[in-house]
Amino acid sequence: MTITQSHPTISRMNETKTKISHLEDQANELLELCQRLSNENSDLRKQLHNLSSERSGLIELKEQARTQVEGMITRLRSMENA
Repeated sequence: MTITQSHPTISRMNETKTKISHLEDQANELLELCQRLSNENSDLRKQLHNLSSERSGLIELKEQARTQVEGMITRLRSMENA
């Protein structure tokens, strides 16, 4: 007969220690996941900011091109009428 068989309290303590150890492992995994997600979220926010800035720049370039094309059309029409 082993000690754990003769002492049910020791068996329960060992079982409890195993469960606590398992919960600690799960908690550590959860913390690591939270940290990874936080880093990913931060990276995505930076990427979103950069893309928004790039979009603003492209909209500005589009407006400049539109203005230039409208000016060319106007000049061509005035040359056509002359």
